[in-house]
Amino acid sequence: MYRSKIAGLGGYVPENVVTNFALEKMMNTSNEWIIERTGIHERRFVTQPCGCAELALPACHDAIRDAGIQKENIDLIIVATITPEHQAPGTSSFLQALLELTLVPTLDIRVQCSGFIYGMSIADQFIKTGHYQNILLVGVEVQSAGLNLTTEGRDIAVLFGDGAGAAIISRSDDDSEIISTHLFADGTHAKDLWVEVPIGYESPRISKEMLDEHRQYPYMNGRQVFKNAVIRFPEVVIAALEANQWAKEDIKLVIPHQANMRITEAITKRLDLPLEKVYSNIHRYGNTTAASIPLAMVDARKEGKFGKGDKLILAAFGSGFTWASAAVIW
Repeated sequence: MYRSKIAGLGGYVPENVVTNFALEKMMNTSNEWIIERTGIHERRFVTQPCGCAELALPACHDAIRDAGIQKENIDLIIVATITPEHQAPGTSSFLQALLELTLVPTLDIRVQCSGFIYGMSIADQFIKTGHYQNILLVGVEVQSAGLNLTTEGRDIAVLFGDGAGAAIISRSDDDSEIISTHLFADGTHAKDLWVEVPIGYESPRISKEMLDEHRQYPYMNGRQVFKNAVIRFPEVVIAALEANQWAKEDIKLVIPHQANMRITEAITKRLDLPLEKVYSNIHRYGNTTAASIPLAMVDARKEGKFGKGDKLILAAFGSGFTWASAAVIW
């Protein structure tokens, strides 16, 4: 049985910065209202047209370079996204073409905010069994194209941004390791945070009536999402600690999915952790769903928040509901 590790990281966000003040001109909101409820100051939106594969490409190149491998060494491409260019094929196919990695297998997963950790768990298994040696794992979202940027949609529209994060998961030949991953879900809450339209089991899958009713935009039962997030986030962090007999004091940094600063603050209180041990960059990018954890890892490393040999816990909660964690030695 082999061991896996995160061998390289890369991140990319669009140059187009959308501040809270810019949103004030689109909807009835305010900079103060957004900051108080979310902790977000700005986010990035693509300049259309730009799909997920195109947005992810620079992050992939950075991760490959950071890992010290050639792109030809990649055995599998895994992409986590809820905003694919098309219903079929998946974003990983378009990304493979842009990377010019013909014949390399591709896999798309849709686990929303937990996508990066779910993808890490899949990559970890492929590495451990010896089936592959280097896997490109990507979390990427172009959410701006699917938001209702009006007063009607503001509760969700102010939250999300576009971005891409990538990692090379490789066979470990040193002390760095993905120690464990922990995956959970509760589909009874699937409609508390979802996009209803297009509908896969109706014909037509999308109609003028559906569009007029704005059913193509994300819907969130904010109270249920917050209630479950502040329970599941600490639970899944504790699951990673207990599985490896780690104490909270052993952890250099907890890097959660960047959902909402109020949720992050609630996590720190429930876990009795100082805020500086729970990383956040949501103020810069907003909620980038599957991209948020790798983007946070890239920024945290640049800021010197962790280094070689440090123990990290990655954690996520999101639509589905799904939640997950990973224990990592960097």
